Amino acid sequence: MIAAFILFLREGLEASLIVSILLAALRQLGQTHQARAVWTGVLLAVLGSLLGGVVIYVSVRAYDGSTFQTVFETITYLCAVVLLTTMTFWMQKNSRNLKKDITAKASMAGSGFALGLLAFTTVGREGLETAVFMLAFAFQTNWQLLLLGALLGLLASTGLCVLIYRLGYKLDFRIFFRVMGILLLIFAAGLLGNAVQNMQQLGWVPFGTTPLWSTARYLSESSTLGDILHTFLGYAEAPTVLQALFYASYLIIIGAIFTWTTRKPTGTGPTRPPVSRPVQSPTTTTSGALHSQG
Repeated sequence: MIAAFILFLREGLEASLIVSILLAALRQLGQTHQARAVWTGVLLAVLGSLLGGVVIYVSVRAYDGSTFQTVFETITYLCAVVLLTTMTFWMQKNSRNLKKDITAKASMAGSGFALGLLAFTTVGREGLETAVFMLAFAFQTNWQLLLLGALLGLLASTGLCVLIYRLGYKLDFRIFFRVMGILLLIFAAGLLGNAVQNMQQLGWVPFGTTPLWSTARYLSESSTLGDILHTFLGYAEAPTVLQALFYASYLIIIGAIFTWTTRKPTGTGPTRPPVSRPVQSPTTTTSGALHSQG
C-alpha cells in the first residue's frame, strides 16, 4: 500500500507536469483548439496502461503457485528494478530540460493527431512504467491494499496539482523528486532481494542459499506489519547470504551515487573575471605595443 501510494504520487505529479507543459506550449503556439487532442492522447495512454496491467496480472494469477508464476515474478522484479533505477536517475538528470524538450516536440507537431500521439507516447511511457511496478508490487501484497494505496496516491498528486497550477503553490521539484527517488530506490532494493530469492528457489542460482537468520517467530512476512515491511523495505524473515549481499550492495552503491549526483550545488561565491595580462607583441619591440592575451 505504501509503495503504491508513493509510486502513484510521484508518477501522477510527473504526468501532470508533462501535460501542463504540453498545454502551456499550445497556448504559446496559439493552438489551444488542439487541447482536446492532447487530452485524448492522455486518456488513451492511461486506459491502455491500466488495461494491459490488469490483463497480464489476471493471466499470470491463473498459474498461481506454479513454477511459471515464480519465473514471471522474477522477470518482473528484475525489469522493475532496472526501470525504477533508470527512471529515477533520468528524471533528476533531465528535469531541467524537460520543459524545453516537450515544447520543442509540440512545436514540431503540426496536427491534432501528432499532438495527441505526442501526449500518448509521453504519458504512456509513465503509465507503462507504473504498470510494471504495480505488477511487481502486486505479487508481494494484497491487491485491495495495493489499489487503495494507488487511489490515495492519485488523490494526493491531484491535490498537489491543484495547489501548484491553480493556487500558485511553489513546490521545490528538485527536493520532491530527490526524496521520491530515494524511496523508490529502497523499493527497488527490496524487489532485487526478492528476485534473488526466487532465482535461488528455482535453482538458477545454487550458491549463497544459507539463511543468515530467521525472525519468523517474532515477525512473519505473512503478518500485516511484516507484509508492509516486506513491500516497503524488502524485509525477509529468513534472508539468504546472497539475497542480503545484493540488497545491501544495491542500497549502498546505487544509493550513494544517487545521493551524490542529486546533492544541492554548493555556491562558491561570485567568480572574478580572468585578468588580462599584457603581453609584448612579437612583431614590435616598442614598449607601447601591448595587447591582451585572449
